[in-house]
Amino acid sequence: MKAPETRTSVPRNDVVDRRVGLDRRNLTNADSTNLERRRGPGRRRTDFVRSAEEGEMNQEQFMFLMAIDAFKRVNGKTFPTWTDVLEIVRKLGYRKTMSSEIQLGDRVQDWHEKSDCESGVFRASDDEDDEQSLAA
Repeated sequence: MKAPETRTSVPRNDVVDRRVGLDRRNLTNADSTNLERRRGPGRRRTDFVRSAEEGEMNQEQFMFLMAIDAFKRVNGKTFPTWTDVLEIVRKLGYRKTMSSEIQLGDRVQDWHEKSDCESGVFRASDDEDDEQSLAA
C-alpha cells in the first residue's frame, strides 16, 4: 500500500503585489482633456452632476432624455449610435457657438457657428419629403 502524497508549499514568484509601483494619484497628466471624473481631495461635484447622479434632473437633462427615448421608439433602436446622439442634440437646437472647454490637442480643429444656423442634419427620407412637398 502506498503512502498518501503530501504537498509541500512552494513559494511562487509570479504573484505581483498591486500596491507596489507607481501611484496614479501622484502622477501629473500633461494630456489632460478636462473630461476626467475622478475627484481628488477637496474636489467637489458640480450641482449639475450631483443632481443627475441623485436622480433629480433639471429641465435640460429631462428634455434630452425624452428626445433620446423618442428617437429610440421611432427608429426601433435600443442603442443609438454616437452619430444618432449628435443628430438628436443638433435637432434639439444645440449649436457650436463657443470654444471647447475640452482639450483634445492637435487632433481636432475647433470652430464656431452662428447660434441660429440650420442643424445640417437631414435623413434621405427628409430630403425626399421636402422635394415632394415643393413639387406639389
